[in-house]
Amino acid sequence: MAWLQAVVFGPAASAAAPDFEDEVAPLLVKRCLECHNATQAAGGLVLESRESLSSGGESGPAVVPGSAAESYLMERVAAGEMPPEKQRKSQALPASEIELLRRWIEAGTEWPAERRLSLFERTTDQRAGRDWWSLQPLQRPPAPDIGRDAGMVSNPLDAFVLARLRAVNMEPAPRADARTLVRRLSFDLLGLPPTEQQLQSYAADPSPAAWERLVDEMLASPHYGERWARYWLDVVRFAETSGYERDQEKPFAWRYRDWVVAALNDDLPYDEFIVEQLAGDEVPNRSEQTVIATGFLRLGTWNDEPNDPEDYKYDRLEDLVHGTSAAFLGLTVNCARCHDHKFDPIPQQDYYRMAAAFWAGPIEQRGADLLGGPSAAELGFEKVLGWTDVRSDPPPLHLLKKGERHNPGEAVPAAPLSFASVPDRPLDGPVPERKSTGRRLRLARWIASAENPLTARVMVNRLWQHHFGQALVRSPSNFGFRGDQPTHPELLDWLAAELIGSGWKSKRLHKLIVTSRTWQQSSNHPRHAEFVQQDAGNRLWWRAERRRLDAEALWDAMLVASGQLDVRMGGPSFRPTLPPEALEGLSKKGAAWTPSPIEEQYRRGLYIFSQRSLLAPFMTTFDFSDTTLPCAARDVTIVAPQALALLNDPMVHERSRALAARVAREGSQLDASGKVCLAWRCAIGREPTTDELNLSLRHVERQQAMFAARAANGATDLDAARLALESLCHVLLNSNEFLYVD
Repeated sequence: MAWLQAVVFGPAASAAAPDFEDEVAPLLVKRCLECHNATQAAGGLVLESRESLSSGGESGPAVVPGSAAESYLMERVAAGEMPPEKQRKSQALPASEIELLRRWIEAGTEWPAERRLSLFERTTDQRAGRDWWSLQPLQRPPAPDIGRDAGMVSNPLDAFVLARLRAVNMEPAPRADARTLVRRLSFDLLGLPPTEQQLQSYAADPSPAAWERLVDEMLASPHYGERWARYWLDVVRFAETSGYERDQEKPFAWRYRDWVVAALNDDLPYDEFIVEQLAGDEVPNRSEQTVIATGFLRLGTWNDEPNDPEDYKYDRLEDLVHGTSAAFLGLTVNCARCHDHKFDPIPQQDYYRMAAAFWAGPIEQRGADLLGGPSAAELGFEKVLGWTDVRSDPPPLHLLKKGERHNPGEAVPAAPLSFASVPDRPLDGPVPERKSTGRRLRLARWIASAENPLTARVMVNRLWQHHFGQALVRSPSNFGFRGDQPTHPELLDWLAAELIGSGWKSKRLHKLIVTSRTWQQSSNHPRHAEFVQQDAGNRLWWRAERRRLDAEALWDAMLVASGQLDVRMGGPSFRPTLPPEALEGLSKKGAAWTPSPIEEQYRRGLYIFSQRSLLAPFMTTFDFSDTTLPCAARDVTIVAPQALALLNDPMVHERSRALAARVAREGSQLDASGKVCLAWRCAIGREPTTDELNLSLRHVERQQAMFAARAANGATDLDAARLALESLCHVLLNSNEFLYVD
C-alpha cells in the first residue's frame, strides 16, 4: 500500500482536518448515501453514522482512521470505482473531493457522536433535500421599497415585480386601454366576454373606484365559480366515466362539479375546501354536500375487470396518492411507490404513509352500493358519488419492496410526509360513532395547516397562473427538484402569507391581482424588441401575455355572440352533437353517443359531458385537458386543425347563422352599414374602424352577388342577403380578435 499512498495520495498532509458539517457531510450525502443507507446498504456498508461507518461492510472495515492509504473506501474511490458510474455525471470524482476525503480519513475520520446523516437532509446538484426552497417554513417578506417609482405601484404585488425589473434596467409596459382591460377581466374572472353595458360604463369612467366596482361585480357573479371550477377540474382529472375498455358512466359525478362551482362562488376558505374533498364524510358538521365533495377521491380511471385484482388495489392507491399530492402539495409522491424518490426528499415510506390514509376505503369494486355512493344508505345520502371508509380497523399496509406485491416489507402507519417537523405523528384515531379510521381527516388537516410550507404556495401559484397565462413556478404541480424555480420567490411567499392571513379566502387574492398595475399592463411594450432579447419568456412580467381562448371559453363566446347562451347552472351534463366521423371505429357507433336535445346544447362548455373514451372533438382540437392524470396546465398549441375546425365545423356554422339572425332581428331598421357595425359589436365588442367597415361592406356585397348569381343559375331557396351576412359573421368568429385576449 505504500506505493498507493505515494502515487495517488502524495505525502501525508499536515493540513487542518476538514469541518464535518460544512465539508464532509455534504460530500457523503451527495456521493455515497444513495447506495449506502440503512434501506439500501450496497455491499453491506451504511454511511449514516459513526457506528455504521466503523462496522464496515461485507469486505471488512471501510476506513482505517488516520491512514487513507490503508482504507478500502479510499482505495475504491481513488481507483475510480466509487461511486458507480451510474451515480455520477463524470468518470471519477473531482480531485478536490478525493483530496477532501483523504484529509478527513488522515485526520482520524472525526464524526460527532449523535450525528446521523440522511440522504434527504440537504440539497445537492442531483436531488433536493429537506432544505429545498419549497419545503422551508413560510414567512411573509416585506414588500420592496421602490422609492421614486411609488406612482407605478397599486399594491405590494407591483413592488416585487417592479423591483426586479429596475434591477436589470427594465420597465413595465404601459397600462392597457379600457376596452382591453374590461375584456381581459371578464374572461379572467367569468370565462365570458363582457357585456356592451360593462364596456361602455367603464370607458366612460375609467377611475380606480369604477374599476374596483366592476371587479366586485364580477367576483359576485355566479359565473365566477363556473370559470374557476374548470381549472380545478383539470387538476383533479375530472371526467364522468371510468375509462378503460367499458368506460362506464360514473353516476352523479356531475354533483362534484357543481359542488366545486358552489364552493368557489361562496368563497369557501381553501383549507375547508381541502378538508371536505379528502374527508367530507368525517368532518364533525358532515352533510350531503361535504360527502359529495369526497367525489374527488372517486374521479380517477377505474378498471372493473383488472387482470389481477390484488395488484390493482395498489394501482388505485397510486392514483389516490398522486391525485392528492399533485393537487394540494405540488409534489410527485407517487414516484416513491417502488423506491425512494430519485429527485425529491420523499423516501419510499412516505408514499405508504400517505397511501395508508386511504387503505380503509373502497379500494375494491363492491357493486351497486359503491356506484351510488359507498355506504350511501348508511350515510343517509342518496345519489352521491362519494367516499367513506368501509371499516375502521383495516389491516396494516406494508411497504412493497421494489413495488412488488409479493415482496412485502415493514408495515407503515399513516403519517404526514417526512419533510414535516413531526413526521412520525400517527394519523390513526377512529371517528366516534362512525365506521371510519379518521386518517383522511387528519391527513387533510395536516395538508391544510398554515404551518404546511407547500399548500398555500401551491394554491396562490395556481391563481397567478390563470390570471397571467404562466405561473410564478412554471411547473405548477411540481415544486420539487425537477420543477421550475419561482421567478419571484419573495412575491410567491408574500401572496401565500396573504392567502392564509385572509382566512384562506381566494376572492381577496383575485381582487388583489386584477387591481395591480402588473396585471393591467398592455401586451404591447414600446421597447419590446429590446426587452425580448433580455427576457424572451417574460419571466420578469414586463408585459401582459396575449392569450388565446381555451376550449370552453371559445365555446361560450360563440354562444354569447350568437345570443344563444343558456346560463342555467348545474345539473346533469349535456352531450353535444358529434360529427359522424368521430364515431367511426367504435363498436357501437351511433349507440355509443346519444346527443342531448338541441336546447340543452346551448349551455356553457363546463357542462359538456366528459367521456374519457370519446371527448368532444372540437374541445380536444382546442387543447382540452387530459382526463386520465392531473392536468395543472393545458397544452397551448397553434395547429392547422384548429383553423380547419373554425372554418368547417357544423357547430361554428350554426353559430354564424344564429349571429346573422340576431343581427337581422335586432337591426331590422338599420341600413347595411348599421348591420355590419352591429355584427362587430356582437362578436368583437367594439365598433369597426373605417377601414374595417369598408372591408366588411365589400365582403357582404361580393358574397351577396355570388349567391345571387347562383340563384339566377337555378339554385333554389337561396336568400343571398342572409347568406352574405352569415358569411361576414363567420369571418368575425374566425378572427384573431375574437379568439384572443390581449
